[in-house]
Amino acid sequence: MTRRSGSDRDAPAASGTISLSRLKRRPEFLAVAAARRKWVAPGLVLQARALVASTIPAGDPPPIRYGITASRKVGNAVARNRAKRRLRAAAREVLPASGAAGYDLVLIARAATIGRPYSELKADLAKGIAKLTQPRRATKPKELES
Repeated sequence: MTRRSGSDRDAPAASGTISLSRLKRRPEFLAVAAARRKWVAPGLVLQARALVASTIPAGDPPPIRYGITASRKVGNAVARNRAKRRLRAAAREVLPASGAAGYDLVLIARAATIGRPYSELKADLAKGIAKLTQPRRATKPKELES
């Protein structure tokens, strides 16, 4: 197995394809959380935020940016790292084909992330992306009852 260097992981994809890049700074994670769009599955919690059109360079396809986090509720450092590795691998497989271009996504590990079968973890991620990237339906105003 060849190991890619850190600069290769986040390199933009060839023109016309969707590029994956990482959220790395705390304010980026907080901005996604502030969007208040979240989906909970047994294997992970997924948060999403649509990118602002002005932040995307003209002529470039919108990227998919994602970040991964695991709190101490998941377990000790070994367990947290294992959960993050599993989520990172699932994200690399699911995100390019997901149709989530133009979104920031945060994948939050849960205690069940470690023991969940990998195929189910990928299915959880794909279902969550499908739900969160749909346009929101307009809500009907509540009528006042007299």
